[in-house]
Amino acid sequence: MASPLKVGVISDTHGLVREEALDTLRGVDVIVHAGDVGGSHVLQELGELAPVIAVRGNVDLEPWARALPERRRLDLGGAPVLLLHD
Repeated sequence: MASPLKVGVISDTHGLVREEALDTLRGVDVIVHAGDVGGSHVLQELGELAPVIAVRGNVDLEPWARALPERRRLDLGGAPVLLLHD
């Protein structure tokens, strides 16, 4: 039997990744960021821990954020997920 997928969820970082958040997300298989990232450096920093799947939030207006979709449909370990910032 395959081991369960360990998913870390974060949002509203607004350009800041706190050490407590990094400590909590260490060891997850994938990180989903539900918007209001605040800077591409946030996704890079989180990406050092695990692959990151992100959507754009209402404060993500910079050119780098245009590459992020507003919503994403995911299959995470067999569970359907709709990821959006609302």
